[in-house]
Amino acid sequence: MDRDLVHRQTACTAIKHMALGVVGLGCEDALIHLLNFVWPNIFETSPHVINAVMEAIEGLRCSLGPVKILQYSLQGLFHPARKVRDVYWKIYNGLYISAQDALVAAFPRIPDDDKNSYIRHELEYFL
Repeated sequence: MDRDLVHRQTACTAIKHMALGVVGLGCEDALIHLLNFVWPNIFETSPHVINAVMEAIEGLRCSLGPVKILQYSLQGLFHPARKVRDVYWKIYNGLYISAQDALVAAFPRIPDDDKNSYIRHELEYFL
């Protein structure tokens, strides 16, 4: 992606439309490659670029699946810098609202303790 904000915004919009156009066609490798170009732009300050990047991530969520976007966003949820955490939590919250049911299988397993049972029996029946 180019250094100019307008070019990055246009590229993110194009990536969003490409991602939505190839849903289910087996183009995941190319879309991961494009996601790696989009992801560093989440820290932009221009509102137009921010919207284009978030829309591109949402389009890639539809084509790659929410688990892959969750794997990218988990790395910054507990970052020491607040500015970084805020951006990652914004992405995670959008992901959680749009694909909450699909994220259940991606969350880690937690062992039971004396008071609580954390095992998801229905998910293990399926797996």
